[in-house]
Amino acid sequence: MSENSIPENTLSEKKPKKSSDKNFNIVQVAVPTPLRRKFDYLLSDEINPQHVMPGMRVLVPFGRTKQIAVVLGLSEHTDIEIKKLRPISKILDKKPVFPATIIKLLNWVAAYYHHPIGEVYQTALPVHYRKKESAPEPGVTLWFLTEQGKNADWDLLKRAVRQRSILEQLKCSPEGLSKAQIASKQEGQWQSALKVLVEKNWLATKVQENSIKNYEADHDICRNPGLQLNAEQQVTVTALLGHDARYHASLIDGITGSGKTEVYLSFIEQQLKNTRQVLVLVPEIGLTPQLIHRFEHRFSVKIQTLHSGLNNTQRMKIWQQVSSGEVRILIGTRSAVFTPMPDLGAIIIDEEHDLSFKQQDGIRYSARDIALVRANYANIPIILGSATPSMESLYLCQTGKMSHHKLRQRAGKAKPPEVHLIDVRGQYLQHGISRILIDLIHQHLDKNNQVLLFQNRRGYSPVLLCNKCGWIGHCHRCDAKLTYHQQQNRLRCHHCQTEQSLPTQCPECGHSELSHLGIGTERVEKTIRALFPEIEVIRIDRDTTQRKGALQTMLEQARDGQKQILIGTQMLAKGHHFPNVTLVAILDIDQGLYSIDFRAPERLAQLIIQVSGRAGREEKKGQVVLQTSHPEDEILNTLLNEGYTGFAEKTLAERKEILLPPYAYQALIRAEGNKTEYYQSFLEYCFQTMSSSQQYLPAGHDVQFLGPVSAPMEKKAGKFRGQLLVQASSRKNLHNILNDLIKTIDATKAAQRVRWSIDIDPQELY
Repeated sequence: MSENSIPENTLSEKKPKKSSDKNFNIVQVAVPTPLRRKFDYLLSDEINPQHVMPGMRVLVPFGRTKQIAVVLGLSEHTDIEIKKLRPISKILDKKPVFPATIIKLLNWVAAYYHHPIGEVYQTALPVHYRKKESAPEPGVTLWFLTEQGKNADWDLLKRAVRQRSILEQLKCSPEGLSKAQIASKQEGQWQSALKVLVEKNWLATKVQENSIKNYEADHDICRNPGLQLNAEQQVTVTALLGHDARYHASLIDGITGSGKTEVYLSFIEQQLKNTRQVLVLVPEIGLTPQLIHRFEHRFSVKIQTLHSGLNNTQRMKIWQQVSSGEVRILIGTRSAVFTPMPDLGAIIIDEEHDLSFKQQDGIRYSARDIALVRANYANIPIILGSATPSMESLYLCQTGKMSHHKLRQRAGKAKPPEVHLIDVRGQYLQHGISRILIDLIHQHLDKNNQVLLFQNRRGYSPVLLCNKCGWIGHCHRCDAKLTYHQQQNRLRCHHCQTEQSLPTQCPECGHSELSHLGIGTERVEKTIRALFPEIEVIRIDRDTTQRKGALQTMLEQARDGQKQILIGTQMLAKGHHFPNVTLVAILDIDQGLYSIDFRAPERLAQLIIQVSGRAGREEKKGQVVLQTSHPEDEILNTLLNEGYTGFAEKTLAERKEILLPPYAYQALIRAEGNKTEYYQSFLEYCFQTMSSSQQYLPAGHDVQFLGPVSAPMEKKAGKFRGQLLVQASSRKNLHNILNDLIKTIDATKAAQRVRWSIDIDPQELY
């Protein structure tokens, strides 16, 4: 961005005269712009300073445009010459949309993740609040008769039957009726009749604010009693309630099927009795329907969900209901962590280890870490639950910053499944399925049980190969192979979504025999249908669940036993309860054994345990088999012999020895450009700048650099990508050198030719 295009309010580098004239009222705002700073504006004489509060939205002139900004605070001082400041144009809200606790949290997010503060506030707002000056007020819109409507000659409406009907309906309800109430008595195209009556000024609208239930301690907030807790669950609930009404972080480390959700429900019940709200974060949309079903079966309070499957209007209405206190339990995916909740009493993070809690673009935040900070600021308890806790959470337990509660007993009479390796070396595989596994599937189906086959790769085959010249189908925009999808008869890149038709002959040599190598879920499904023609089969992956509601329908069919063989990707691995599944098979565990990412073993172990947890959930005995060509692998044998606990202990010991997170702190600087040299020169500048800053750090607190190097997939979506990994033994030192870098980075020519980002605590090195 050139200096001429920067609004005057930003030009504070020229050492303007400092002002402390108390006759001026300065408003500090967050403007949605890539510039990493707050902006000062003036209050005009027509605006009473008492009517402007932090958290309100205001309209401000910014360059040649006007922007919706959020007030951060008022001041009598500014470091910019008063004559250069411009007045705010308009106050958009009657009261703050963000309370003080959320403002403090968002300021922390901007500082910790080194992201422009205006974009942070923009992300936390519903779309309607970002784009519309006048967002709909929270509450229910009511239609009522105006004086003109009451005194009008209704006989003129003999042919306007629906208009007359609406007027008669509202005549009996002088306080007004909602759209739903009007609809209950009307038929046909009554909405257009309603619009005409408003245009005539015979009807008007008003917003009735939602009345918040007063949940007294003796209020019957439970619709149904909870299940009987076993000894482990009861001890955990008692311990959690002992930390009530103050900040305390707790980890519920419970094997799959141990009843973690029932512990959550018992804890939440007490929060509701104490007139508090509860925020429950889940990693995937697919987990929200079954959770909300259990919550609604248990509690009579208002419960809502927030996730990406909702449209903008739905999200805004729910956001308003939660912010007003009407909704008492909010279940949401990662962005729900920013939702204002006036009576927030506790936060629960289910499947806390899940990578989905980490935002991978824009503000690369961790909802799990932000939730911990929010709980700390609000001085409330937070609970993290998982059958496979992250190394970071286990480390916090080791250091005493988080209490550790273990659930090792499956709820009811369920027993942990038996886990076996199938050595497929030298065996004939029928499209990735061994003879041993086929026999096991027959055995379990003969007992009227269900079978789950896991293959973490969708499509038919990941490689298209010419048998004559060795040509392989590659994406021309990415360093990646094209995946064949048989159902659409198309080749597709899973990284940039480029598609092309299947060639009838080799583009290189013209040979007509092209082979499909590798196995995807689509190929597994075709094979299974051929092997078991009379059995109902369902495939659950991103390709089969694109239609709205498809995932929920399929999961219900799987749970109800309508489909006997379930085939899927990670969408089937997370937290689902399939009571009749007794056999779980992971078809190709080897693809996760080797990776440049030091977190890969942890991800693989979590995946194996999570998928295995779908077997034997109730009284039926479960069995888990892993097909592998490496039965001697240390990770696999540690998991089989010592469980996830033994694996985690070894992993933490290894990371401590070689100083990897959580025993060190990392940031990943990524850059992409139209040419390789663009990202190389930018990352080299970052390296040199931070290396120079390192000399000012205290002795013994050096910072290490890995790179600059090309990304594991250097070319993606037509752009060339590189990265620089920065690691320090001190979080403070890491942020200090990043701050020094950011002060100068935007002014460099190298930065103008790339898109760059800083990822604090990166979870994937891609």
